[in-house]
Amino acid sequence: MQEQINELPQKASEKLQENKKFFTRLKRKAPKNLDYIMQELHEQEFNQTDCLECANCCKTTGPLFTNADIERISKHFRMKPQKFIETYLKVDEDNDYVLQQVPCSFLGSDNYCSIYNVRPKACREFPHTDRKKFQQISQLTLKNIAICPAAYNIVEAMKKQIPLR
Repeated sequence: MQEQINELPQKASEKLQENKKFFTRLKRKAPKNLDYIMQELHEQEFNQTDCLECANCCKTTGPLFTNADIERISKHFRMKPQKFIETYLKVDEDNDYVLQQVPCSFLGSDNYCSIYNVRPKACREFPHTDRKKFQQISQLTLKNIAICPAAYNIVEAMKKQIPLR
């Protein structure tokens, strides 16, 4: 798995122009059943992919924390939200709360998340390949395929299943 993770940025870079073209066409002419197709491709991929073998998302990027996330997680730690923010988060250039550092503070050496049951919404939904109106998040998907082997595989399968010319 580590070899696959190491090769991923290069593979994603090699496919970048092809993927940009594909997503541009997809935005213009998305099939009516795109949400269904994406749900199916997502389920197929995650039936064979174990995120615990990888955890590259947790090691290399950090999620955005919504106010609801901060409330829920700080309650889990029995902390005041402001104390949680001071301890773990910072405000980024877009004025969003993000982790102070990566890898994620909550990621264990076994790739298990210590706050899995209360993790941020962005973590629960990552890599967003089963999201409704998938064609609207092409920029996010282009970033995610360089991080997540499953997202890369889903996009490659999608290009085969949805031939856009």
